[in-house]
Amino acid sequence: MSISSLFDIKGKTALVTGGSRGIGLMIARGFVEAGVKTYISSRKAEACERAAKELSKIGECIPLAHDLASTAEVHKLADEVKAREKKLHILINNAGAAWAEPIDQYSESGWDKVVDLNLKAVFTLTQALLPVLRAAGTADDPARVVNVGSIDGFLSPTLESYAYSASKAGCHHLTQHLAKHLAASHINVNAIAPGPFDTKMLAPVLATRRKELEESVPRQRIGNDDDMIGAAIFFCSRASSYVTGAILPVDGGIVAAAYTNNAVAIE
Repeated sequence: MSISSLFDIKGKTALVTGGSRGIGLMIARGFVEAGVKTYISSRKAEACERAAKELSKIGECIPLAHDLASTAEVHKLADEVKAREKKLHILINNAGAAWAEPIDQYSESGWDKVVDLNLKAVFTLTQALLPVLRAAGTADDPARVVNVGSIDGFLSPTLESYAYSASKAGCHHLTQHLAKHLAASHINVNAIAPGPFDTKMLAPVLATRRKELEESVPRQRIGNDDDMIGAAIFFCSRASSYVTGAILPVDGGIVAAAYTNNAVAIE
């Protein structure tokens, strides 16, 4: 086997949730360029169709508009994929939301919105797509589920985004739990934990504090498209066939530095 073939994902079929913008769009673009038939979902039909039209100039991309904050919509998306495909090689659970408020005012509706989308929908969609994931997986090249967590699932954020950090920590643990139970079905489950990337979610911070944020990253920069695409392709190619239950920070060293700075020397 050539080294390049280890990272070849051409001919696979993928679903990327939240694929019309940000990190989801980065991953979807990488897949399409790599020859993957890529479905993208988004709660906004117009944005989903616009992104798919742009990516279709490169390869095959199909828009499926569904709001995954609703369990009924999660099942509708899964049913639509299963009606179109007998096998799904790759599921990227990326759709997510954030909410920040002072603790004394932190609303139940904000909490439920974030946890339902960032955690519950990840489990429900994976569960609903198991038949086509199992059909795609083999001993040599398992099907892949990649959950998009966050470094906020490792660290305590400065922002009062309690539901977000809790949901992302839960997503990391769910990843490992699923990995244990789905390995026998030839399905690998891993997670990417992004640090700062140039996305709409981070736009307000980057608009006023970009230099400060860049200087706080050990690699001294914000993540770019290639950083995310490379991690996603690794997790979805034969190169990672023996990797499951891993949580990979793609963060320029933020988590590693935080753990090192907080370490207590024992003599």
